[in-house]
Amino acid sequence: MNGRHAGPTGVRRPFLTAAWHHLVMLSWEIDPAALAPRVPVGTALDRWDGRTLVSVVGFRFLDARVLGVAVPGHRRFDEVNLRFYVRREAAGEARRGVVFVRELVPRAAVTWLARRAYGEPYRTVQMRSSAPAGPSEAPGRLVYEWRTEAGWQRVAATAEGAPAAPPAGSHEEFVTRHHWGYTRQPDGATVEYEVEHPPWRVWRGAAPVLEADVAGLYGVEFVSALAGPPLSALVADGSAVTVYRPRRIPLAAP
Repeated sequence: MNGRHAGPTGVRRPFLTAAWHHLVMLSWEIDPAALAPRVPVGTALDRWDGRTLVSVVGFRFLDARVLGVAVPGHRRFDEVNLRFYVRREAAGEARRGVVFVRELVPRAAVTWLARRAYGEPYRTVQMRSSAPAGPSEAPGRLVYEWRTEAGWQRVAATAEGAPAAPPAGSHEEFVTRHHWGYTRQPDGATVEYEVEHPPWRVWRGAAPVLEADVAGLYGVEFVSALAGPPLSALVADGSAVTVYRPRRIPLAAP
């Protein structure tokens, strides 16, 4: 990645390290007016080819460690999230980031920590998946499922063809190369954090499926956009990742 953020001491401090693998990434175009109330202060919607996008992403969290410490029973789990894309001009660079609408995990401790440390909208649900236990050159059909009051739901796609690094400026690069996270806090301020990982290779995602209680999970404003087939469907191989400590952007952010 290109950007670097140094804290007050000039040293970036990792908070979480892990590996993210077998990512299913389905994206839809959405009316920007549906996202406007959720855009954190100090950021603006980031568009690809003039389009505003939202993505449902399912993946495996492997070897998770907080401050370098592995927590028993919490090193390996699945996550499914809905996100959209923003950017922030800071320190002479354009920081391209994501904002999460909802993040689903099967571990209550993960939900608690993410909410407390970052203010992220995590929710604990029962989950299951067909993803391989570890990295794979041919992941095949990937299915991530979760259960709420509405029953079992899922996101899925099949890795098809040969994996390749996304070309510069491509839709695939746009979806996979946002390396900052932004979260609106209860007092209206914004938390910013950096996520570092190398470029991911991607496959075409064949036979994409999203079966979800969209209104119940995300809000009625997302129902129309997510009702049709996705604009794109990708499978990414993933990599090791480092999530750095959050910092607050002042309310009067530049």
